[in-house]
Amino acid sequence: MPQLARLLHLADSALPTGSFAYSYGLESSLTFGLLRTETEFRAYLYSFLQQAVEFELPFVTSAATVADGDLGALLAEYDAQLLTPALYQASLTQGKNWLKLLATFYPEAGLAELGYNLAQHKLPAHFVPLFGLSLGKAGFVVADIQLTYLHLALRDQLSAAIRLGFIGPMAGHLLQHDFYGIFESLLVSADIRPYTEATRCTFLLDVAQLLHDNIYSRLFQN
Repeated sequence: MPQLARLLHLADSALPTGSFAYSYGLESSLTFGLLRTETEFRAYLYSFLQQAVEFELPFVTSAATVADGDLGALLAEYDAQLLTPALYQASLTQGKNWLKLLATFYPEAGLAELGYNLAQHKLPAHFVPLFGLSLGKAGFVVADIQLTYLHLALRDQLSAAIRLGFIGPMAGHLLQHDFYGIFESLLVSADIRPYTEATRCTFLLDVAQLLHDNIYSRLFQN
């Protein structure tokens, strides 16, 4: 029970990690008419979560159990895979915030020293791999780490949709409740796929993220 309570705390939307500052392409998708109906939004969410499972979760999973000598290669591979400049910078900012926060919560995990070593060796401290790495060092099991990451990805997208006025709060929370039902099927193979087999499967999301800078008035940064 204590571990569950701590994970619930780390998934709290009030935690100052910076995720609520970004829409990850949702705002530009709505602005430029790529999403117009709730049916299209449901399909978008499923694609977004599919990419989280196919691309981000292999890095989260591998980082949670990585040996110190292999960490540099993992971080370099993730760094090379980020194609959108705004998201690249956002990832580094969130990674820095997350590691600082977790180092405060779990001083015994050696995360402050990890942050120092990353800076010393000029390794990119991206949020996704550091999410898995830090929670692994803090003693959480891989399955719970995976589920928490997927929950965060879904929650942040639905929160962005609500703040943008595309859906109402009740509709958003109903969608969140419904999508929990497909988490198990999405996670079936996530625990056995290493980061070297991570794939990007929704390139239209990258296009939407690149279009963000063309929005005249923006609520989110990217």
